Amino acid sequence: MTLRRHNPLLYLAPALALIAAVYAYPLLRVIIQGFSASGGGYSLENYRLLFLDPVFVQAVKHNLFLMLGIPVSLVLALVLAIFLFERIKGAWLYRFALFLPFTLPIPVIGITLSYFLQLNGVLNTLLRDMGLGFAALDWLGDPSIALPSVLMAITWRYLGFGVLLFFARLMTIDRELIEAARVDGATRLQLYRYVVLPQMRGVINFYIVLTFINMLSWVFAVIFVMTGGGPGQATVVSEYYIYQMAVPNNLPNLAAAAATLLLGGTAVVITIWFTISREVLSLR
Repeated sequence: MTLRRHNPLLYLAPALALIAAVYAYPLLRVIIQGFSASGGGYSLENYRLLFLDPVFVQAVKHNLFLMLGIPVSLVLALVLAIFLFERIKGAWLYRFALFLPFTLPIPVIGITLSYFLQLNGVLNTLLRDMGLGFAALDWLGDPSIALPSVLMAITWRYLGFGVLLFFARLMTIDRELIEAARVDGATRLQLYRYVVLPQMRGVINFYIVLTFINMLSWVFAVIFVMTGGGPGQATVVSEYYIYQMAVPNNLPNLAAAAATLLLGGTAVVITIWFTISREVLSLR
């Protein structure tokens, strides 16, 4: 009986061992290195230096700014998914156009948008030709608007995934519930507000968590290709700071400490979100 009870664990053991070897052990080594002192032993010196570094503090602030993209991308993805769900003509073409950016490699996206947004790029050329030269800005060269420009690029890149995710969930909703609400006289707004959206709470929660992780821990490639953290330090984020410490500056202990803080901060915020999300997404 005892052996039978532990059979599932025996089947999972090889996979768990592989996960531990690939993820758990390197993660433990990074955490230990974050506490390693340059002269030997362990201390909090690396963390003290991080918080004294204005570039690191600025990088964290930039990550917090990127969080603004979460509600924006959520609302846009929901609206577009509902738009496609209404069975408009040519919906497959719209789905393809919206999801295409997510399927393209990030270097392709980054380089294309860099040419599009540079001072004499496609966007500014079109604005000048339309007599809107006053709106032609140095989107990636002006420190005051470089990070918002990168945020727009990131949101555009991941928007298609949200649309496809919500659209797939909409397609699984019982059509009888929708038809019953329409028979009862529900308007289109009431239909989506009180019938459809409450059934999408789980997938909305999943998308929020995934987008949060993307904005915090998966934007390095976009920033590296588009701006290289510049101009100056205007688009440096935590990931890029870790890369700078680990590779160009050859300060692996500081990089490990920053990575540990990033991991810890992500885990804490996700835990808090799962704790409060039931009330936040009650949709009542």
